[in-house]
Amino acid sequence: MRRFHSAKEALTQVFGYADFRPHQEEIIEAVIEGRDALVLMPTGGGKSLCYQIPALVREGTAVIVSPLIALMQDQITAIQDRGLEAACLSSANSLEENREIESQFLSGTLDFLYVTPERLVNEWTISMLQRARVSLFAVDEAHCVVTWGHDFRPEYGALGLLKERFPSVPRIALTATADASAQQEISERLLIDPKIFITSFDRPNIHYRVTFGAGEVKRKLLAFITQRHPGQTGIIYCISRRQVDTIADYLRGKGIPALPYHAGLDASLREENQREFISGCGIVMVATVAFGMGIDKPDVRFVVHIGLPKSIEAYFQETGRAGRDGKPSEAWLIWGWRDVMIQQQFIESGDGSPEFKQQSLEKLDAMVGYAETGECRRHYLLACLGEESSTHCGCCDNCDRPPEMADRTVDAQKFVSCVIRCERASGCCFGMTHVINVLRGERTSLVAGYGHEKLSTWGIGKDLSEEEWRELARVLIAKRILNADWKSEGVLRPGRARALLKGEETILVRVSAPSRPELKQGRVRKPIEVRKDYRPLADALRAWRRETAEAQGIPAYRIMTDVSLSEVASIHPQSFEALSHVNGIGPKKLDAYGTEIIHIVRDFMRKKKGTEV
Repeated sequence: MRRFHSAKEALTQVFGYADFRPHQEEIIEAVIEGRDALVLMPTGGGKSLCYQIPALVREGTAVIVSPLIALMQDQITAIQDRGLEAACLSSANSLEENREIESQFLSGTLDFLYVTPERLVNEWTISMLQRARVSLFAVDEAHCVVTWGHDFRPEYGALGLLKERFPSVPRIALTATADASAQQEISERLLIDPKIFITSFDRPNIHYRVTFGAGEVKRKLLAFITQRHPGQTGIIYCISRRQVDTIADYLRGKGIPALPYHAGLDASLREENQREFISGCGIVMVATVAFGMGIDKPDVRFVVHIGLPKSIEAYFQETGRAGRDGKPSEAWLIWGWRDVMIQQQFIESGDGSPEFKQQSLEKLDAMVGYAETGECRRHYLLACLGEESSTHCGCCDNCDRPPEMADRTVDAQKFVSCVIRCERASGCCFGMTHVINVLRGERTSLVAGYGHEKLSTWGIGKDLSEEEWRELARVLIAKRILNADWKSEGVLRPGRARALLKGEETILVRVSAPSRPELKQGRVRKPIEVRKDYRPLADALRAWRRETAEAQGIPAYRIMTDVSLSEVASIHPQSFEALSHVNGIGPKKLDAYGTEIIHIVRDFMRKKKGTEV
């Protein structure tokens, strides 16, 4: 076990790098000095060096907490390849092997000892650690501690005992994704007065792309791989084990070297497929989200999601496995409204507390917003993670070709009104098909039986086809303006409908193809281009939005959407009357934020006028 005099010496002599990446040196020095640290750094940003180098400068053995045994083995191999001593205490070892590792630790010959959180909180392990010198504790994938998180692991919460049993040993918690509330929970559970380091979440080499509609998925995938990524490595995430097997079999039948990975496969086959993926070239891994945590493969050129992930954090974590070498890569999401309803049904029928379910639904809302947005996708992703960025990245489908958005607010109001009137007239709720039949003026036996042809909403929606109404209904369910009771055959009830019915909420639907002229008859809205001399105003509004969102603990887009922000910057309203005409700012938002927005605009205009004199 060799100790180094400085971080720079360890960097050059062990890892062969001449310079640190941004923020690495500052993080490393804090841990060397004995400070606790929370590190948020994107996948591929160099998180491991932030604890490996302090371990080589401080006296003792570094204890690394990692969630997966397979992941630990990969990291140990990489460390040993650099001439360092590392081992893992795990159930995969024999009793004799674990005893030998314990002996190495107690004798001080190990640089790094890897353990799972379950083993670390075992009293036997704690007792062993107290008999030797620990240089630091590193908690990798620290987002697993977050109660509402996409990878929540209850045993991670027990790691708080490290503060009590080893108060003088520094702790460093690392993750690629954590919003403000997650950062707070990680800090409170694991750390003492930590220094928090947040590097940019931006992965500029990843091109983001979204496709609505789940039809012909296999054909789309084949074309995507053979035309855009022939012979390249990629990951395809599916929503079910059955879909994994189906897609993998199909691709193999077309000559693509595809491997399946999910919890239903034999453990030895999963490990074999994972090893082949990591060591091979041009392999496509088709998997559930059980695959990927900690996979250190730099040349993954694409990550595809078939079906909507349950949160922005999960999506960012999974797409971050692409392009770790910094070369151009692609993240493609294929989704449909059915995905949203399935996720909602899963959340609502789960065993979580009402608070947990509400938090999960809000995270799903943000993911739907990403899929639906007509603005820059990178900007949306980063805003959800609390980071401001350019509103035009030039590296996503929306920046490549800005979409047209049709205003369907009036149609949405008709649909919700019909749901309410049917319920009031009959004292019971009805499903989507019946509501659509009423809107389209159909004389079905159910319509006649309840006398719904007498309702004011009967026949007011003849201008739209049944499928167009169904598509809009799915949008309203996804936005939780309507609630579908899955335990009662999907009957519809009003949800968060008040703002829509009062004209305070706008429903925009992407115009997906020119073959749908009916949708184009609505008001079509294109992204507003802010003039160059008013872009500082847009920046000021974004800064205010970020601070307000952080103070309230909500996503920035819920304060004011990008469309509304750009419109304010473009027309620079200086009165409540003028501000009330901005799309997306209804009476409630006007009352809540109007004074602050107008103050920002007036301040900017006053300064601008002064510079023009």
